[in-house]
Amino acid sequence: MDRVLLTKKGAEALQAELKNLKSVERPKVIEAIAEARSHGDLSENAEYDAAKEQQGFVEGRIKELESHLSIAEVIDPSKLNVQGKVVFGTRVTLYDIDAAKEVSYQIVGDLEADIDQGQISLSSPIGRALIGKSEGDEFTFEAPSGEKTYEVVSVSYDV
Repeated sequence: MDRVLLTKKGAEALQAELKNLKSVERPKVIEAIAEARSHGDLSENAEYDAAKEQQGFVEGRIKELESHLSIAEVIDPSKLNVQGKVVFGTRVTLYDIDAAKEVSYQIVGDLEADIDQGQISLSSPIGRALIGKSEGDEFTFEAPSGEKTYEVVSVSYDV
């Protein structure tokens, strides 16, 4: 299995999700299955089928999270000696030269990526292009919508 890189915040979020699945969702599903069983004939019991399907989803997600967390590497960019360079976990403010506006992203692992929260994956085209850049660097990369050019305005390690 590939390395799973996480920020501290991302690891905490996944651990919280795992805890919730085990202590809240799993017992709810078990209760729903027991309730559906009490209604008798299971062969035509839609509640039972739905509860079993939900159980499969919850158990699958628990296994997936346990697997990822067991091999996860939590990286704290503030502890790295890379002054001014973009590395995993840093927050980067960029000037989009084509659109003439500033955008801000944090470089995170694939499991944490959420563009709506300003978190982009290390393996995304812009994530790959950003690694190793410094404040003031201008770079061009191939985005799905075409070639984009940005300038690195600032790099922050306190995320």
